[in-house]
Amino acid sequence: MNEDARANAAGAQRTGVRVSAAEAPAVTASAPGPAAAPTGFPLAETFSEQFAFLAGHCGERAAVIASDGTLTFAELDARTTRAARLFEQRGVAHGDFVLISTPHCALMVEASIAALKLGAIPMPVSDRLTQAELDGLIALASPVLAVDTTAREVSTPRLRSLDEADSLPADALPAVVGPSLKAPTSGGSTGTPKIIVSTAPGAPEGYCLLGAAMRVPAEGVCLVTAALYHNASFSNALAALVQGSTAVLMDRFDAEEALRLIEARRATWIYMVPTMMLRVWKLPPEVRTGFDLSSLETVLHLAAPCPAWLKREWIDWLGPDVVYEVFGTTEGQAATAISGRDWLERPGSVGRVISGELVIRDETGAEAAPGTVGEVWVRRGAEEPVPYRYLGAEAEVDAAGWETVGDMGWKDEDGFVFLSDRRSDMILVGGVNVYPAEVEAAAEAHPQVLSAGCVGLDDEELGKRPALVVQTASGEVPPDLEDRLAEALARVKRPVRVLAATEPLRDAAGKVRRRALLARFA
Repeated sequence: MNEDARANAAGAQRTGVRVSAAEAPAVTASAPGPAAAPTGFPLAETFSEQFAFLAGHCGERAAVIASDGTLTFAELDARTTRAARLFEQRGVAHGDFVLISTPHCALMVEASIAALKLGAIPMPVSDRLTQAELDGLIALASPVLAVDTTAREVSTPRLRSLDEADSLPADALPAVVGPSLKAPTSGGSTGTPKIIVSTAPGAPEGYCLLGAAMRVPAEGVCLVTAALYHNASFSNALAALVQGSTAVLMDRFDAEEALRLIEARRATWIYMVPTMMLRVWKLPPEVRTGFDLSSLETVLHLAAPCPAWLKREWIDWLGPDVVYEVFGTTEGQAATAISGRDWLERPGSVGRVISGELVIRDETGAEAAPGTVGEVWVRRGAEEPVPYRYLGAEAEVDAAGWETVGDMGWKDEDGFVFLSDRRSDMILVGGVNVYPAEVEAAAEAHPQVLSAGCVGLDDEELGKRPALVVQTASGEVPPDLEDRLAEALARVKRPVRVLAATEPLRDAAGKVRRRALLARFA
């Protein structure tokens, strides 16, 4: 993005002016009213109006393609209006939370849009949470309704499907804007549940702005590869739909199936996390190269550090203008982005700031000099409202509105950001900082390692020592792994113990659950 476009994009984040997904300068309508979408059709102020427009503008085009069927834009509008009327009958009103927990992506989308049409707040929740975890989230949010297809108990009125809505009218709902776009959940790393409630109004423009940062196209075909309870996949799916793009949804990721869907649906955009990129890359070469991927314009990756060697392979494979990375938090205070072309000039960078503000602070709290590792602090802006509120947690924020979620990194002299790891994940070995992401990347470069997770074990002499779990098809540690790690890592970074597993060590968002790994060594 050039400097003029970056300034326009940042300004649009502050003022609410629409930015195109291609990162063009912001455009406003020539007269008072909705902003102009990249395609030229108007962007309505409410979800009811936007999906009614899409039903007329591209009604017979596929809106949602998922394992449980295909919906056109006309069908999506009608079904979500009927579902909204069903929600109303069950007591849902403006500003209420609607918990949605299901492995069925199409149902997640329908229920979320139905909630937004009423001015309610969709609260996507993992269908894999334990009963205790789900109970904790319900206690925090007090949702008025749960759309939940799991076997768990739910202590609030519940729908297991939207079938009851089929007989309800699909005529237009009142045009309302809710108080919030979404309320994703978090806490898998800490064990403490929390809900991150967006303070952006519940209007289509909010998803378009999120989509602009992610290069989500208008009237394209977007393949979303992760379950929709993850914030990024949820936001990207909604951003695609409100812009008239087809959302192709995967209930669970499969590397070969993802490539098949790109070819079959002529996908122009795909969302992945580095773990998915690794699984694709480790397919047999004749499989990986056997699909036509020429339709792809953007491969977006985020959510976890991408090993430099893996990213370089993808850039060589698909081209530097296709691979695109975003770094940001669910809370949405600030974000950086980098193209593959810029990354080749600065390997390892996550780019420059495209929204909000970001500084690196040293141990004294002062801004760190270029090239010096410190803690990453972010804010939306000195005079800007906070973009979220927590239920179940308190932000670590200073008097000037800066806050941190514990990432460590540095900036170069041109403002490009580089990340080391999470502060909470860092392993202090005899006074030396060891970042698990570096150890994991070295292990995952081995052809037999499908994923890896590094944790710190207590050590009487050094305080902590790194230990490693690797996922392999055989469940055995590759015999030459130790030699490979010795070539890639300094002695202090080499794991003192290595275990093997056959099940994935990262979730669908690419996150390593380190508490579970520590239990293996215990």
